[in-house]
Amino acid sequence: MAIWTMILRKMAKNKWLQLNLWFGLTLCVALFSSMPLYSEAILQRTLVKELQSIQYREAVYPGYVRISTSVSAVEMDDQTKKKISQADRFVQLIPERIGLDALSFYQQRSTLKLKVYGADASEQEIKSQRTTGSFQSLSSLDKRVRIIDGRMPADRTDGVFEALVTQKFLLGAKRDLGEELIAQSPENEQTRFQVIPVGIIQTDPSADPYLPYMTEEYTDGFIIPYEQFEREFTQGGKLSVANLEWRYALKYDSLSVDNMDQFVSTDRDIRRYFKGRLGVSEINIPATETIVSYSGIQSKLDLMMLSLYSPVVLMLVFYLYMAANLIIEKQKTEISVLRSRGASRLQIMAAYTTESLILGICALAAGPFLGVTFTKVLGASSGFLEFVQRSVLEVSLGSGAYKIAAAAVGGAILLILIPAFLATRTSIVGHKQQSARLNKMSFWHKTGLDVLLISLALYLLYNFNKRREDLQRLALDSDSLQVDPLLFLMPAVFALGSGLLVLRIYPYLVQLLFWAGRRWWPPALYHSLVQISRSSGQYLTIKVFLIMTVATGLFSANAARTINENMESKIQYAIGADMALMTRWASNKLPSSSLSATNELSENEFADMKRIQYIEPPFEPLQELEGVASHAKVFRKEGAQFVNGKEGTTGKTTLMGINTKDFGETAWMKDGLLNYHMNSYLNLLASNPNAVLISRSIADAAKVKPGDPIRINWEGHDQVQFTVYGIIDYWPTWNPLPSGKSEGNDGIEKPHLIVGHLSTIQNRIALEPYEIWLNLNENATSQQIYEQLAEQKISIVSFKDSRQQLIDSKNDPFRLAINGVMTLGFAISMLISFFGFLLFWILTFAGRTLQYGVLRAMGIPFLQIIGMLVSEQALTSGAAVIIGVLIGNLTSDLYVPLFEMSFVTKEQVPPFEIVRQLSDYLQLYSIVGATLFVGLFILGYRLARTRVAQALKLGEE
Repeated sequence: MAIWTMILRKMAKNKWLQLNLWFGLTLCVALFSSMPLYSEAILQRTLVKELQSIQYREAVYPGYVRISTSVSAVEMDDQTKKKISQADRFVQLIPERIGLDALSFYQQRSTLKLKVYGADASEQEIKSQRTTGSFQSLSSLDKRVRIIDGRMPADRTDGVFEALVTQKFLLGAKRDLGEELIAQSPENEQTRFQVIPVGIIQTDPSADPYLPYMTEEYTDGFIIPYEQFEREFTQGGKLSVANLEWRYALKYDSLSVDNMDQFVSTDRDIRRYFKGRLGVSEINIPATETIVSYSGIQSKLDLMMLSLYSPVVLMLVFYLYMAANLIIEKQKTEISVLRSRGASRLQIMAAYTTESLILGICALAAGPFLGVTFTKVLGASSGFLEFVQRSVLEVSLGSGAYKIAAAAVGGAILLILIPAFLATRTSIVGHKQQSARLNKMSFWHKTGLDVLLISLALYLLYNFNKRREDLQRLALDSDSLQVDPLLFLMPAVFALGSGLLVLRIYPYLVQLLFWAGRRWWPPALYHSLVQISRSSGQYLTIKVFLIMTVATGLFSANAARTINENMESKIQYAIGADMALMTRWASNKLPSSSLSATNELSENEFADMKRIQYIEPPFEPLQELEGVASHAKVFRKEGAQFVNGKEGTTGKTTLMGINTKDFGETAWMKDGLLNYHMNSYLNLLASNPNAVLISRSIADAAKVKPGDPIRINWEGHDQVQFTVYGIIDYWPTWNPLPSGKSEGNDGIEKPHLIVGHLSTIQNRIALEPYEIWLNLNENATSQQIYEQLAEQKISIVSFKDSRQQLIDSKNDPFRLAINGVMTLGFAISMLISFFGFLLFWILTFAGRTLQYGVLRAMGIPFLQIIGMLVSEQALTSGAAVIIGVLIGNLTSDLYVPLFEMSFVTKEQVPPFEIVRQLSDYLQLYSIVGATLFVGLFILGYRLARTRVAQALKLGEE
């Protein structure tokens, strides 16, 4: 008990230091627990959205499950009845096996088709009657259909069947309700059934919004009570059951990422069970394909989260080690005294371990809940330090988060016990000797850790650059936005190594600065230079801390901005405008079934028939759409042919026809891709209706230059001569990157493009379908355009919406992780940097209270002491910030270009480029500046409250 009392008193005495250490441990727990929470929450949200999209794409409920099987048995023997009963029991357990609740369920059965005619029909009518139908049953019949005439059938036991029918079937039987019909087996005329239609039904969608019974799918049959069907046919065997069907509507939005494997496994078990058991089976579970695509995403996302967190984890390691080291440095005298009085190292370590465990348990209690908050912040980010009003992520703490949190606490405790373990080896004499040697070389510099880290980072950079060059040169594929974890770890390693290397040299620069102006420096700066040059090791930790904060913050900002901008510009360039659509064109194109008849035609007749004539649809309805700022007609013809007018060089090309004015007002083009602004090329093109622009690949391959003639045509049409007016490297929607191998000298196939006037191409070559590009007003939405197109019943063949694709891109789990974690990591880095800064300088100030008291007693004014403090901050913290900015920019220049490998190389147009935004730098500088200012203000305030008498008295003690 005495030990516990001592530990608690010791913690209470150093409560502010312990709170700082607890703060670091809590952040560590929150950070690590947020990783599985975020990956699960974001995948959960995107999975549900993907499942919801099934309803829009396939017009089917996402939780829909349909199992249908034929029954191959000719007779309903005992074995067949047993198999049907087992299948029923198996299907009943499907919701439990999948792990989802059933919102709706029904089953239906049908017999073989029977010939149907009236009971009073003549022999002639019986022979001419072609109507057939089967007996059908439906569970919960009275709740699923709407009777438009008649009544519900009764379950009769006198051999007569009352049934529900559709209007179409009753008309085919040529009888009315209440008139008796005969259903006769086609194989055995003696097998007859008396049926009386008593009601006409139609679909009732309101009866079950999840799983409506569609009568349009089953128009040829008698629907009798389910119990009667089971008694007479399934068990009674009066007629063979031909088909069995079960349908479920499962609560898909409760599907969690954890039971995706269970869902897929159950789907596989269902297909395996019904394969050949009763007959030919058909299983339709539309959600399975979407769920399977997510099966491997979580592990990749977890790996990416770990790599994204690596810089901030490194910052936390620094903070925890620094806080623990500062606490131990303050308590080294106490430890050495205990050692001199006979306390063993094990006893001292036991006390510190107990302290750490108390702090760890407290951190474990609060950290996961803070991790939930972190996760929600991640879900709201749309860019670096940018947030949107997005639905809050549904986060629930589970055992996985607590396991990772416990492991993080364990690792952190071991880390903060290292300084205590090292301190227990020092006697009181050794402690006094170490106190007098503050300028000794640090362990990091003794071991050459800075050189080792830089060498490792540069070696990995070299390998990644080689890989990037190969992807570009050979036009190889790379996974779409599957970021390599090392792309985030390498910059942190490089920044740490570079910071340590600069700080190895920095003390010599300070000494050089001191010797250069030692005769002229004012007292405040003179004192600071002497203090820093003699005690360089004392400031190493805080300087590395600030360098890492600023460098990783700049890298995070540049990396996130670069990834976001390149992804968005790629989408906009590929579509060319806000929207690109093509309406349906009428033509004389023959259906495929008629093509065989053309073999008997002459060559000229076949050529005339092969030349398709199109009828241009009206363009005015699209011009009048509300919310459209501008529009343009854009014709694209793949596989057109060009011939160099001088040398006769030929080749295939993409031909684009445009109206220059409309195109310039509508098309999106990134600045810097062309030698001049795109409008300059459009003005050049507009000067001559026969002018064309050609790609540089054509100019190089065919030796064509401006002013040369070039002939263009495509299959079935004559060549037309144009004049080259300009050479372009890029053009909206055109990809100039090689797409694969060819037989050329360099082995790479380079795409070609020719841009000309749409009117000239239509008049001189042919009129063929073109796209309509739309540029929307800022306040207009895509939904408004969709609704107008639907209202005007405009038939759309193809449709591309860049705004919607941008939204989908921003909601991609990996992009959300990049933006969210970088934003959160930067915020946490700033937070722990602030607390670490205060902790270091307050403890440093407390250790030098006597020194400041002596200076005041010697008559040095308070303002000069503040000047000492400011100059010392400028030479340590300020210099660290400047070094961090330089290292951060260098790190961005070296490592941000590697993110190009995270995109499909042959589709990365416009070219990948580093994006820097001034606002990111201003935010970083303002946050760091505010941290230093507040810290300096607090130190000045504490200094102002320090009394000289107390300081001198402290020195006497």
